[in-house]
Amino acid sequence: MAIKLHINGSRGRMGQALITCSQEFPDTTIGAATDAGDDFTGGLAKSDACIDFSHHSALEAVLAACVAGKKTLVIGTTGISDAGVAKIREASAHIPIVYSGNYSTGVNTLLWLTRKAAETLGPEFDLEITETHHRMKKDSPSGTAKMLAEALAEVRGLQYNTDVRHGRFGDVGARTRGEIGMHAIRGGDVVGDHTVLFAALGERVELTHKASSRDIFARGAIRAALWAHGKAPGLYDMRDVLGLK
Repeated sequence: MAIKLHINGSRGRMGQALITCSQEFPDTTIGAATDAGDDFTGGLAKSDACIDFSHHSALEAVLAACVAGKKTLVIGTTGISDAGVAKIREASAHIPIVYSGNYSTGVNTLLWLTRKAAETLGPEFDLEITETHHRMKKDSPSGTAKMLAEALAEVRGLQYNTDVRHGRFGDVGARTRGEIGMHAIRGGDVVGDHTVLFAALGERVELTHKASSRDIFARGAIRAALWAHGKAPGLYDMRDVLGLK
């Protein structure tokens, strides 16, 4: 069944990639494309599902309009606060929502591998995450890096908000066993690189994903919209879409 997509954040890099990549999917057409200052509700009325890659400040308005219009929603916006996530959960009681920090098939495979490696290698291995993005990226850490850290924390019985250490400076003392290191690099036009390091005495394991085009995220988000449309209300992620749970 063909569906009409509403691309919100259409003038941004991801919005443009979504519009271009939608042509690869015979089951989709663009119902509307909006950005800041445009008639979001009017565009939504012309579509079956919304893919939102705008700005986290617009989240409440996007959720309210999609719930009112009973529209499937795919959220790709980053920098969403814990309070924002709570609002997403509330809205998912009424409509199907896919919310993921990354829509790449490869990254979600990395996430699956990270969980398995953490379970297999055990607590003797220290955990560190490094992420690299282009100089224009405003939020840190990336949504993908946060997803990886949350997966590691879940396996280890840790908490993201208290056990993730964001960078190190000065005389911080020896590394503790109950922490996950997080390091953000910004420069050039890097689309997105993520590495998870497992380091023990005498050996290291590194899992890395490198993105060379935003099209991989656009294709994944469109795939998520196609998968979620017609599903029961609920909060889903790319592991649901890809059958990795």
